[in-house]
Amino acid sequence: MADWPQETTMEAFKRAWTLEGEPFWSAVFFMHQDKMQVKNPKVAIVNLEKIITATFKLANAKGFQAMSLRDLSRETGISMGGLYAYIGSKNDLASVIEGVLRTYIDRVIGELVDEDLDPVDRLQAIICGEIFMIQIMNPWYYFCYMELKGLDKEQQQQAMDLELRFDSLLVDAIQSGISKGQFVCEKPTLLAASVTAQLQQWHLKHWKFKLHEVSMGEYAQHILESMLRCLQYEGAARSIGRRK
Repeated sequence: MADWPQETTMEAFKRAWTLEGEPFWSAVFFMHQDKMQVKNPKVAIVNLEKIITATFKLANAKGFQAMSLRDLSRETGISMGGLYAYIGSKNDLASVIEGVLRTYIDRVIGELVDEDLDPVDRLQAIICGEIFMIQIMNPWYYFCYMELKGLDKEQQQQAMDLELRFDSLLVDAIQSGISKGQFVCEKPTLLAASVTAQLQQWHLKHWKFKLHEVSMGEYAQHILESMLRCLQYEGAARSIGRRK
C-alpha cells in the first residue's frame, strides 16, 4: 500500500493527514490554547468545535459581519461569559479560523518541498492535496475566502497572505521544473495564480461540478493536465493516484 504523496488518492491522503473528528479539533485547541482562558482539553475541545461550527453556519446564513456574539451564544448554548473564555472578539475568532487553515496549508502543501519528488510529481501532489483539503475542510476555505475580505485591513491582509502563500508553493515547484529543463514558462507567477483560481472553484462553485457530474478526481486531473500543457511538459502522461 503506497503512502501519500507517492500515491495521490484521497485514501492515501487521509492515512497521512487527519483533518476532521476529535483528533483534528484537539490539534486546533493546542494550536491556540495560549489565547484561551479554558485550559482543560476535555472541556475546551468540545466547545471549540461548537463555536467554530456555529460560526460557519451563521456566517453562511447572515454573513460574518452581521453575526453577533449574542447570536453565537444562542446557537451554541454557551453563555456570553463562556464565549469570552475562548475568544476575545469576532476578529479573534476570524484569526483563529484563518490561522488553522494557514497552518494546515503549510503542513500539507508546504512540506512537500521536503519530499523526494520530481517537479511534476510535486505539482500533482500540490493540486491533489489542495483539492482533498478543500473537500474535507470546505467551510474553512469558504469562510476565509468570503468573509475575511469584508473585515478590517488586518483580516483582509490575512486572506491575501493565505492565497499568496499557496501561489508561492506552486511557483517554487514550477521553477524547480524549469531549472531541470522539464518545463518552459515565462510567467510562473501568473500561471500559479491561474491554477489557484481554478482550485478555488471547487469550493466556490461546487454546485456547477455537481450539476455536470464532474468528480473531484476528474477535476484535479483536468487542472494537472492543463497546467502541464501550459508548461510545455513533454514527459509521460500523468494520472491522478498513480506514478508512471
